[in-house]
Amino acid sequence: MSGGPSRVGDRVQQARDRVFAGRAAELGVFRSALSGDEKAPAVLYVHGPGGIGKSMLLRRFAAEARAAGREVVEVDGRLVEAAPESFEKEAGAVLTDERAVLLVDTFERCQGLEGWLRDRFLVRLPVGVLVVIAGRQPPDAAWTSDPGWADLLRTVALRNLAPDEATAFLRAHGVPQGTRSALLAFTGGHPLALALAAAVAVRDAAGSAGWEPSRDAIATLLPRLIGEVPSPVHRRALEVCARAYVTTETLLRAVLGDEAAPMFAWLRDLPFVESARHGLFPHDVVREVLEADLRWRDPEGYAELHGRLSLHLLEQIRSAPESGMLPAVGAFMYLYRTDRYMADYNSWRGGEVVSSTCEPADHATVLDLVTEVEGTASATAARFWLDRQPEAFRVCRSTRDGEIVGFSAWLRLTEPYGEDVEDIDPVVAAAWSHTRSTAALRDGEHLAMARFSVTSPRYPKISPVEDLHQWRAVAEVARADGRLAWMYVAIRSGDFWRPYLTSLGLTTIADRPRVGHLTYDLYTIDWRAHSIRTWAEEKTRLMLSGVSGAPGKPPAAVSGQSAEYAVLSRPEFDTAVRDALRELSRAEDLALNPLARSRLTAGPGAELADLLAEAVDALRAERGGEKYHRAVAATYLRGAPTQEAVAARLGLPFSTYRRHLSVGIARVCDALWRREIYGTDAR
Repeated sequence: MSGGPSRVGDRVQQARDRVFAGRAAELGVFRSALSGDEKAPAVLYVHGPGGIGKSMLLRRFAAEARAAGREVVEVDGRLVEAAPESFEKEAGAVLTDERAVLLVDTFERCQGLEGWLRDRFLVRLPVGVLVVIAGRQPPDAAWTSDPGWADLLRTVALRNLAPDEATAFLRAHGVPQGTRSALLAFTGGHPLALALAAAVAVRDAAGSAGWEPSRDAIATLLPRLIGEVPSPVHRRALEVCARAYVTTETLLRAVLGDEAAPMFAWLRDLPFVESARHGLFPHDVVREVLEADLRWRDPEGYAELHGRLSLHLLEQIRSAPESGMLPAVGAFMYLYRTDRYMADYNSWRGGEVVSSTCEPADHATVLDLVTEVEGTASATAARFWLDRQPEAFRVCRSTRDGEIVGFSAWLRLTEPYGEDVEDIDPVVAAAWSHTRSTAALRDGEHLAMARFSVTSPRYPKISPVEDLHQWRAVAEVARADGRLAWMYVAIRSGDFWRPYLTSLGLTTIADRPRVGHLTYDLYTIDWRAHSIRTWAEEKTRLMLSGVSGAPGKPPAAVSGQSAEYAVLSRPEFDTAVRDALRELSRAEDLALNPLARSRLTAGPGAELADLLAEAVDALRAERGGEKYHRAVAATYLRGAPTQEAVAARLGLPFSTYRRHLSVGIARVCDALWRREIYGTDAR
């Protein structure tokens, strides 16, 4: 047996070599660096989603480095504490060996070390050391913006295998030729999915050329992927974990009740489920297969699960402390990731930036940033609002060094400011003009505007900073006190954001204000006519039906959708109350009253007839209200052929009765109006 492998590890490596396919470009870069080519990078940064083959590629790099006589130091982000001293203890050998090769896998688990690694550790390495970093996230912008790293760093985004590479992969795994096309279509070239599907095809189809990626095949693949599931409750827990961004006991409790704690513990121990700061999440391919199986196997159960998670996360947004508000929004938005635009316009790259209050010491930086991005005229408008609504501003800070890399401003306006806003901020002036001409604010209401959403130019359009800007707007709407009327989002004119914003139900106003050299589009929605809950339900319906808005125009479900609530002016409201009192005994007529479609009747137990009766009965609790109660109740609750007959029944002169009735109706209108504007807690 001379010449064969001398160790089990050698046989393992030979088996890996036999099935390794693709990655020729990546191997070429590594081999060039390994050979000492002066033009080759010193640091190779490989990134891509879970299951894309990063670890397999690093194992190949390790084998080739050892074959070249190089010392290989391997660091696994899952096993090392995310602290500089811990990392250096694991990787310190490379600090003294110029021929060493450092391979860092699963870097996303210690991503917080990125700044220290770049600025403190790597710069101490001897010339000749080769470093490969592999993780799910691309390198942060500080690498590419630093000219010192321009020639030393090479970034590689791993993708699915090309068709010929995936075919070679399946051939190496023994998948028959007639079966390969079906597996390629099923997996899309995703390496881990290819490996799992190949195993199913070889074992279960026994080399049959008739294998197809049917739903039965998914069902066969699933247990290979997740193992035995002890009970339906365990399966439901898995489905929650697959659907949610991260899973906590609290989230499981919303679906599983008292079973939440043991199910969380079970999930936590699964080999394909990982722990993060905010909860648990499955490997990407596991998530996809679980979701595909549930959506096919039990569409109603899939919809029901989505609905429960959506409502729970909406409540989380409303009730979470400020520090948990934006993560709750991100988790809520992630539920809709299969919506075409939601996935295209959110990055969900957590941990790189955080949102915090804008302190007075931050104002100068905020003004410098808006000047850089939007010009001096916008900076003048920003200074105006910083002076008058400093609490409206929040800054986004890099977790690496605390630098301000963006800011947003959510203005809350009840009336135009006394100053000449039209000259200082034409964007806000345009919003006021639209509000007055379309559906003016009622007493106690306000409009809101996402006036500034400014991001450092070194970030792309879709970035964690932009995530925080838009998530804040969703949070502000969800946490509004019920008196929010119009909401406006100001965006520099262009088509980039239009498909996304129109898919969310916003429309543009005709006016396009100009500030300095920039023109702005204003997207708007009247939240008096909709609730955030029904908005989410409509998004759910569209997602489950596979409907999305077409680029450049509102989606059909938005442009053709009628308002959920009628928005009445105070005179219209009072007229509707008087009509409703007269219609109390005629249910069909009462159902057509505008109040039946107003916010007054929103929520459980808010039948219009009952609300009217309660308001009339409440007159007795007011000072001097008994006489007004008697007049209104006798006229509308007990019924009489004429008002003269009511006056006679009450033993009152007709003029006195009419005066009591008029005051009583006015007080009923006032009470119901307060409830319309301020909600059920109105006093």
